[in-house]
Amino acid sequence: MHVTEGQPTRIVVVGGGFAAFYALRHLQKHLPAGRAELVLVSPNDYLLYSPLLPEVATGVIEARHIAVSLRRALPSVRLVLGRVTSVDLGGRTVTVRPSLEGADDEPRTERFDQLVLVPGSVTRRFDILGVAEQARGLKTLVEAVYLRDHLLHQLDVADAEPDTPEGRARRAELLSVVAVGAGYTGTEFVAQTQRWLRTIEGRWDRTRAEDVRWVLVDVAEAVLPELGPKLGKLALDLLHQRGIDVRLGVSVASATDRSVTLTDGTTVPTRTLVWGAGIAASPLVAGLGLPLRKGRLVVDPELSVPGVRGVWAAGDAAAVPDLAAGPGEDGLPDTPPTAQHAQRQGVALGRNIAASLGVGTARPYRHRDLGLVADLGGWDAVAKPLGIPLSGPLAKIVTRGYHLYALPAMANRVRVAADWLWQTVLPPESTQLSVVRTEDARLDAAQATGIYEARERG
Repeated sequence: MHVTEGQPTRIVVVGGGFAAFYALRHLQKHLPAGRAELVLVSPNDYLLYSPLLPEVATGVIEARHIAVSLRRALPSVRLVLGRVTSVDLGGRTVTVRPSLEGADDEPRTERFDQLVLVPGSVTRRFDILGVAEQARGLKTLVEAVYLRDHLLHQLDVADAEPDTPEGRARRAELLSVVAVGAGYTGTEFVAQTQRWLRTIEGRWDRTRAEDVRWVLVDVAEAVLPELGPKLGKLALDLLHQRGIDVRLGVSVASATDRSVTLTDGTTVPTRTLVWGAGIAASPLVAGLGLPLRKGRLVVDPELSVPGVRGVWAAGDAAAVPDLAAGPGEDGLPDTPPTAQHAQRQGVALGRNIAASLGVGTARPYRHRDLGLVADLGGWDAVAKPLGIPLSGPLAKIVTRGYHLYALPAMANRVRVAADWLWQTVLPPESTQLSVVRTEDARLDAAQATGIYEARERG
């Protein structure tokens, strides 16, 4: 790579998730002073520990406690707040749109010598009538806080409805929740929120937690398939015991502001549609003109983009060969888009980029999952640490221990642990803050996919 002699190599990292964070933390620790200029383009000034978003949605954890300060953790990195909307690989520049645009905030360009593409993922959305307008996701702090306030508001309004035919019809809509996706997001949200409402039902005069109708649907044939059939069956049985209507092999046919029609022909009166139907790579990667595999950037085992000088990728937006899994019928599979892989790939990115600058030795990415966990509220959880299936209180302890271990800042660990402690000794939190506007919680607004749709229309 050609760099002006005596000048530091300019490394621009796109994205503020796990892969970006751990790559930069490795680089700032191992590169000699003056060897590189590290620039991070991120829409936020924090790393979001997204696995705990369901607990933010239930008020168990304060939102800021799962937001790790990038400025504090990465003091050697220049932070540019914004989103990259386009990349000029030939001109070696990226175009950055400011996160919060004012009258004088114009898009800017950032030059790079090496480019690290780790923009992460967005909630997968299908072309289903009404979903874009009515569905709300659970991938950002904005969405988690909105869902919490929205649910409380629905129950508040329902509690005040008169006991008339019209009032009972409106009450049925207000007290019904349809969640799409029986993976981690949908299952944990439904299980934890249903349990949380039981602890705060004294807030209402005429409404109890059992009055809320929960419908969890997924086109798959199992709940939490990542954890295997045994734990998936345990989770499904638990949801059934709690009265949650789980419909597998089913999806959404259409949605309005008053109902959701399912592919099994059922129409559910509801004003709450929670969308967790998987994830897709950031829309940024589709416009790069680079090879994709199932919508993700193709990379080699060292996490560099083949055929493009000085460009790297990892995390949810990259199709990283899973060397630990071994070849299957169609060759090597790609690593699943999990926070655990993104974190380890970030470390590997940092190591291999440093090696390209003459510091250390590059190695291919290889990692086998340490295990997966799912918190189902109360003392219920399922976990598979090191391949050992667990459920109940022991799985709960393992789940919380894993999250504290995976949080990358001690201050955040202490705050989250304190939140869990206070939850056991203080009355549950049930205040409605109403700090997020409905339009800001739409999928295209909360996850900023709208800016790429506008680019395509333009």
